[in-house]
Amino acid sequence: MTFDDFGFHETLEDALYYMHFNQPTPVQERAIPAIMDGRDVIATAQTGTGKTASFVLPVLHDIVVNNPHYIHSLIIVPTRELAMQIDQAIQGFSYYTNASSIAVYGGGSGEDFSQQRKAFKNGVNIIVATPGKLISHISQGYVDFTNLKHLILDEADRMLDMGFFDDISKIISYLPKKRQNLMFSATMPSQILKLIKQTLSNPVEIKIAISKPAEGVKQEVYQVYDNQKVGLIKEIVKDRKDYNSILVFSSTKRKVEEIVRALKGRNLSVAGISSDYDQSQREEVLLNFKARNIKVLVATDVLSRGIDIKDINLIINYEVPSDAEDYVHRIGRTARAATKGEAITLVNMDDAYKMIRIERLIEQKVPVMSLPASLGKAPDFNRKTKGGSSNKSFQRGGKKPFRKGNYSGNKKRQH
Repeated sequence: MTFDDFGFHETLEDALYYMHFNQPTPVQERAIPAIMDGRDVIATAQTGTGKTASFVLPVLHDIVVNNPHYIHSLIIVPTRELAMQIDQAIQGFSYYTNASSIAVYGGGSGEDFSQQRKAFKNGVNIIVATPGKLISHISQGYVDFTNLKHLILDEADRMLDMGFFDDISKIISYLPKKRQNLMFSATMPSQILKLIKQTLSNPVEIKIAISKPAEGVKQEVYQVYDNQKVGLIKEIVKDRKDYNSILVFSSTKRKVEEIVRALKGRNLSVAGISSDYDQSQREEVLLNFKARNIKVLVATDVLSRGIDIKDINLIINYEVPSDAEDYVHRIGRTARAATKGEAITLVNMDDAYKMIRIERLIEQKVPVMSLPASLGKAPDFNRKTKGGSSNKSFQRGGKKPFRKGNYSGNKKRQH
């Protein structure tokens, strides 16, 4: 199957051709026809599987065909990074059309708010918004959703994790009853099911590779003491001279700054980013990282979802994520769109049980690597290391990890 088979308007086909979109991903192949048929859709698919195009392309096709001059589609997302990413995708796909869009999120200046208000009043076609900032505009009384055709909730599970359930319900109360509802989520917790019952009508259900890392990710674990972590990261980076894009995740803002200071001592191009940074600082750092002016980016989980940076070579988890799902989202930043990547997790004794939960979730055992001799002896968690030393597996409280049993090339078009 190719994108030509969906029957998109020729202006969208032109954009897809020049963007080298040829063969749809599984979620695109299943979601796009259902959306174009007017069905409500609930899709569970991990990050990096092409979800954005799954809903953006059918929406743009509808806009191009019907040429509306009002707010046609509302996309609600959890973070400003994801809002910016989707809006950029819309701009790319709609390059040859007259469709208009705007990303609405907090943290900007009064001028940003004025531009957003003007877009609402002028009837921008597509709004990509975080819940809080959207409610701020709705409360001003100038947002008109009378003719809204599509409501899309992207990263729905993360929005609920961040406490946006009531905000989403409030936003929905302002929308017309007759509309198409599309929900995309990486996981399916109980609150999502509650939201589905409240929002979607007889939805088409699509499930694609729930909570599993991409096959192209080479996963590894190092057992370490806390005082060995920074030294190990230095060794890892030094050994991968050909890598030009490394993303280090830490759970705390304070630790981000510590890691950045330590790595800068190696004369590396390194920067940090967390919620302490204002919008302009975050955007500048991300642009420099995307342009490969920064080799190592150290970040909190604010970036684990909703960031579109291609070809990240390596993900390093400074700590094991507390939520096993977050591990999948973190390492999903690499090996996107059928490419290869590497993900390394540093595990201390206190975090050993978290790794057990992750291995059960992803249904595979992550190999343990030998610590460089220069860093001293590694702690022993009774887990087998690469090369055959040590014992069988992580052991904590008698628990054992899960053990699993023994876009194509460019298509030429005529213009």
